[in-house]
Amino acid sequence: MGNENRRLLLGNAAVARGLYEAGVCFISSYPGTPSTEITEEAAKYDEIYCEWAPNEKVAMEAAFGASLAGRRSFCGQKHVGLNVAADPLYTMSYTGVNAGMVIGVADDAGMHSSQNEQDSRHHAIAAKVPMLEPSDSAEALQFAKLAYEISETFDTPVLLKMCTRVAHSQSVVPIGERTVPVKEYEKNIAKYVMMPGNAKKRHPFVEERTKKLTEYAENCPLNRVEMGGTDLGIITCSTSYQYVKEVFGDKVSVLKLGMTNPLPVQLVRDFASQVKNLVVVEELDPIIENHVKALGIPVHGKDLLPMIDEFSQNLIAEKIGKSGLLPAELVPVVPETDQLGEPIPARPPVMCAGCPHRGLFYTLKKNKCTVLGDIGCYTLGAVAPLSTIEMTLCMGASIGAVHGFNKVMGSESEGKTVAVIGDSTFMHSGMTGLANVAYNQSNSTVIILDNSITGMTGHQQNPTTGYNIKGDPAGKIDLEALCRAMGFERVRVVDPYDLSQCDEVLKEELAAEAPSVIISRRPCALLKYVKHKPALKVDTDKCIGCKSCMRIGCPAISMKAGADGKLKACVDPTLCVGCGVCQQLCPKDALEGGQA
Repeated sequence: MGNENRRLLLGNAAVARGLYEAGVCFISSYPGTPSTEITEEAAKYDEIYCEWAPNEKVAMEAAFGASLAGRRSFCGQKHVGLNVAADPLYTMSYTGVNAGMVIGVADDAGMHSSQNEQDSRHHAIAAKVPMLEPSDSAEALQFAKLAYEISETFDTPVLLKMCTRVAHSQSVVPIGERTVPVKEYEKNIAKYVMMPGNAKKRHPFVEERTKKLTEYAENCPLNRVEMGGTDLGIITCSTSYQYVKEVFGDKVSVLKLGMTNPLPVQLVRDFASQVKNLVVVEELDPIIENHVKALGIPVHGKDLLPMIDEFSQNLIAEKIGKSGLLPAELVPVVPETDQLGEPIPARPPVMCAGCPHRGLFYTLKKNKCTVLGDIGCYTLGAVAPLSTIEMTLCMGASIGAVHGFNKVMGSESEGKTVAVIGDSTFMHSGMTGLANVAYNQSNSTVIILDNSITGMTGHQQNPTTGYNIKGDPAGKIDLEALCRAMGFERVRVVDPYDLSQCDEVLKEELAAEAPSVIISRRPCALLKYVKHKPALKVDTDKCIGCKSCMRIGCPAISMKAGADGKLKACVDPTLCVGCGVCQQLCPKDALEGGQA
């Protein structure tokens, strides 16, 4: 194959290419790091209809509908997003599919951008659906295509599991052509209507399918044995396979599993019989290890390697090297880590200069509010110096939690406790919580932080922005009208750059003995269409070094010694967007220019 048919692709881009070549016609996803680029890259192919759905459950149901209609479909999400979509997933295992359907899920070992280290293999096992795990970009493309063959052959949705390192690393990928299989839709009530009588008849199908998939796993192209030295055999998968090969090469034998549910039986037995010692190398939970132990085969795994965080080449070399399972001449050398002469200064995460959330959080702190937060870049409101958010659980939980908090605390909390939630997160799973507040009438104030974009995952559109995934005009939900339609008589809109307005409205809504919504509206400062004011300047003659401007935690502001040796405020013109929030805090009007 010539170089013209090979490309250097990000793992997620390779999945998107695989979807294209497999003839996928419909993709519905919800953005979530590290899965987001799959759908963004797929949207570049005009032959594929792509959309951002309000949440992962809706995305999966939409993709199922497309499969039912006879077109290959895909939906993508991160690991915690699969929790949201678990309801349709577990029942789709019973119904099966018409055209092939693949569900992309990206795990985040190391929690680079997540609230937990969940192992999505548990969902595959519990739902009794096959799961494939590529270990590089080439396999990402290959496995995506093969997943559709498996889906249609075995009448099942298929999970394609990525992880941060595979999703966001690059390798060379062979490129193929697109073919578009089409299936006719046929009415089949017994197969697709999962009322108890029909579901009971479909469960035996699921169990029989699992047996067939286990047989397939014994000799399928997804699982392979790479024999090397027989002192040690390693069973591994995903990015851990790459680490094992880099550390040991052909000094050990490797059983590389690309299909991690269901797991093969005889293949494992045969491999184990050819090596003296056996180790399972897998990130997070001991799924493969427990399978091997259940077969009665002695094996090492989590007794040597941790159940938390990402692995690395050095970690594997050190832990297995010290295990005594290898002859001394085969023990890998762990290189010395270079030490820096000076420690690197800490750089805590912080909201961007000009972030519209900063003024609102400052107001909440000033009023000593108890703030129940949500998932988004505004979660940084928990970080010093604002230190405002006191709870973050999962998408949409802020509104449900503030209702329960205020119901049990009563007047003790109602006048000072609020929920904060972003516009995209509100559309994802905040509406049902808001309906609960309206229906069960807690005296709760909900603040929707409307920055006109899905910010944390890289500026994706959502149902409140008026644009679709390609940037074309789309349906736009009016938040004010929606909240009023849900039963809220008190709906206020504030500009978070206007601190006096924020303070006034917040006090009024906390004092009102009724459910209320405050919409804090100002576009994200990083959006391309947002026009910034000139950077502020400090009049050092007026500045008294009181540090009032530092209370908002803006990275554009610092304190430096002036000509007289006294600390004065200093504004970085490369960062400042002239929002003017800090000006409103200065008692001496020492900050000049900026927002009118």
